[in-house]
Amino acid sequence: MTPLPGLSPAAQETLERWHGMLLNRDTGGLAELASDEIIFRSPAFFKPYPGKQAFVFIITTVSGIFENFRYDRQFATADGSSAILEFSANIGDKSLKGIDMIRFDDEGKIVEFEVMIRPANALAVLAQKMSEKAGPYLMKTGAATA
Repeated sequence: MTPLPGLSPAAQETLERWHGMLLNRDTGGLAELASDEIIFRSPAFFKPYPGKQAFVFIITTVSGIFENFRYDRQFATADGSSAILEFSANIGDKSLKGIDMIRFDDEGKIVEFEVMIRPANALAVLAQKMSEKAGPYLMKTGAATA
């Protein structure tokens, strides 16, 4: 994707690496993009998932579930510390739209990553697939219980 006007240079660099990883379906360097204190907010559960390990695990797992994933639009906040990325994907015969809301620290590390998805039936399929593929790990973290 093209550079995002208004985003801080450090955040822009991280975002470019993020897009490259997803385009190449290679999440190997994902931990390098995240702050040690990152918080991931799932569209399926209210309680957040803290830490790099959970973030990398969830993004890697979801990347294997989504088909035809693409970002359609992106926006930056006025303060240059956050980006909102609109995406489309499929899970089997379900089409979905969503947004990734990403907040960066001064060094460009991701400190907060929140996902919202619609419609509800596609979100339900995603939650079921995530439960099948990642349920034991997510339950162990305790974040999936709220």
